Amino acid sequence: MADSHRTDHPIRIKTGEIMNIFEQNESGIRSYCRSFPVVFKQAKGAELIARDGTRYIDFLAGAGTLNYGHNNPVLKNALLEYIEADGLTHGLDMHSDAKETFLEVFNRVILEPRDMGDCVLQFTGPTGANAVEAALKLARKVKGRRNIISFTNGFHGCTLGALAATGNQHHRGAAGTALTDVTRMPFDGYMGDKLNTIAYMDKLLSDPSSGIDKPAAVIVETVQGEGGLNVASAEWMRRLERLCRKHDMLLIVDDIQAGCGRTGTFFSFEEMGIKPDMVTLSKSLSGYGLPFAVLVMRKELDQWKPGEHNGTFRGNNHAFVTAATAIETFWNDKQFGDEVKRKGELVRERMQNIVRRHGPDSLKVKGRGLMVGIECPDGDIASSVCRRAFERNLVIETSGAHDQVVKCLCPLTISDEQLRTALDILDGAFAGAMAENLETAAS
Repeated sequence: MADSHRTDHPIRIKTGEIMNIFEQNESGIRSYCRSFPVVFKQAKGAELIARDGTRYIDFLAGAGTLNYGHNNPVLKNALLEYIEADGLTHGLDMHSDAKETFLEVFNRVILEPRDMGDCVLQFTGPTGANAVEAALKLARKVKGRRNIISFTNGFHGCTLGALAATGNQHHRGAAGTALTDVTRMPFDGYMGDKLNTIAYMDKLLSDPSSGIDKPAAVIVETVQGEGGLNVASAEWMRRLERLCRKHDMLLIVDDIQAGCGRTGTFFSFEEMGIKPDMVTLSKSLSGYGLPFAVLVMRKELDQWKPGEHNGTFRGNNHAFVTAATAIETFWNDKQFGDEVKRKGELVRERMQNIVRRHGPDSLKVKGRGLMVGIECPDGDIASSVCRRAFERNLVIETSGAHDQVVKCLCPLTISDEQLRTALDILDGAFAGAMAENLETAAS
């Protein structure tokens, strides 16, 4: 059936033929569509709707870009009004009404209440990787050093500079060139409870014969989203900040996935008692799935010469509009963040029940807030869980070094009823996957 706004004659193609078009004309690099082999036509709130009308609860949310749900009506109306008034769409780095409004709102609602009013924003290219590239490049410029410290299981993007700081072998292997000037250190808990990884780093950085070139900066995620929902403790982050000050390194927090409210506060580090030198934001910053990324930095670090680091698509005014609206709507008080924390506890409690029922000795709940999941013994079991969940109308994916973590990234605005329905589906999916695993082991 033609969409209601169309006046032409739509080309009618069977679903099987459409799938052939994707096979024929789209690169084999695609991945999510392999897990969810349907054609989606609409989306609303926490639901994806396939062409045949089947509704799926969305526990992926654009890999964390849709914290306020699909087509959030408040954001949509603001954007439609702006477009209807012929508002600027693309503006490079020129001044615009939309950018002015975003800067004012971001400073008033986000930065100043968090004692970050001395920070400035750099509008980078539209992706998280662009923000990371800018952060690393600026840190090297400011400190006059090349080396960067990143962490095991960290993920920062797939462009070459960001990829050098990324740990995942699958992504690194596609580089086709050397990935240099980054030293990998163990993340919090990576070596178990007995090794103090900050003390280990301090020892290496203090020893002129350790072979570690003095770094310009450290880049870290407080929750490693793609790395398997590994969580840095507040104490570990405070010690890391002290280490940075001791060794004259900048502290960069990559808040691309964990930020914009995913953990229950706008920035994931707010309750940790630290003050990073730089913060990268993207994903849900626009609130509407529109490409948008920024680098937040202390003002004295803004040492760029005009145009020294630029990009054509760093002035997405549509994203400025929805981002400002999202911040005004959801972050003017603590209520929304508190709701995210409450829903996170609901999910965690239900996931703990799943673990107790289906694998108390082999499954583990990980993560913070509404960035939470269940670690399985291996990737095969996790993939089986996700496949079974999709068959029951739940879209959910995996993360981790072996794709072994079944990961919830639902919209923060999801209803309790939708959460409970989704977690019932997930419970059944784990029951089937774990039973299948036992049968396979016994045969």
